[in-house]
Amino acid sequence: MSGKLTLARLSRAVSRRASRLSVFRRLMASDQSGSAIMEFAFAVPIFVLLAVVSLEMVNLKLAKSRVSQITFTVADNLSRAKMSVPLGLPRLREVDVNDTLIGAGAQGGTIMNALTNGRIIVSSLQRNSAGRQTIAWQRCKGKLVVTSSYGVQGTTQPNTGTSGFQGMGRDTDMVKAEPNSAIIFAEVSYDYKPIIAKWLFTTVRLRDEAAFYVRDDRDLVGGPAANGMYNPSPTAVVSACNLYNDTF
Repeated sequence: MSGKLTLARLSRAVSRRASRLSVFRRLMASDQSGSAIMEFAFAVPIFVLLAVVSLEMVNLKLAKSRVSQITFTVADNLSRAKMSVPLGLPRLREVDVNDTLIGAGAQGGTIMNALTNGRIIVSSLQRNSAGRQTIAWQRCKGKLVVTSSYGVQGTTQPNTGTSGFQGMGRDTDMVKAEPNSAIIFAEVSYDYKPIIAKWLFTTVRLRDEAAFYVRDDRDLVGGPAANGMYNPSPTAVVSACNLYNDTF
């Protein structure tokens, strides 16, 4: 009798232990705190990567905006710049061009370094004595080794045909100078170098163009062989396009 009682007690004890173990297992299965921590640990690197990429894209957008502003400012300022001459037409001087380029470099700021990592090319599109489009003069500044997309100083529209140089600008945006007038055409190129995600992004070449008609009458002949540009004493250093520097 006692043996049967002991066996019954043992059976009940095992049953209670099994019941408790089942409850423990259910509690463990319903506990999500550990999985949440694991999910967070896996998600953190993804969120960090997205944040870094987003910041870099914002910075790239700001750089692109600055390039556009510099291009616009250069073309606009040189379409207005002039030295008044008594009883004569206003003149554009080399110092006026240099002042505009210096201002453009300052506009980009020390972080952008527009003249160190970029290049500004400004041209005067005019009609020559034969009525053909020509780049009367061209000035450049910046260390980035690029050239104008439309030609160097002296590039002229062919006598006949529609091939070759016909004006400045892309496709339907091409501009052509009217008789006895000039268009100041600015081209700015800039190599954007990632600041945060250097391991993820490569250098991005940014480029923009802007064109403005010269606002007032201007002496388009210029000094001796100057093609519309003057350099009176004290003379300024010419920002020639065969030089790749950021000094004046």
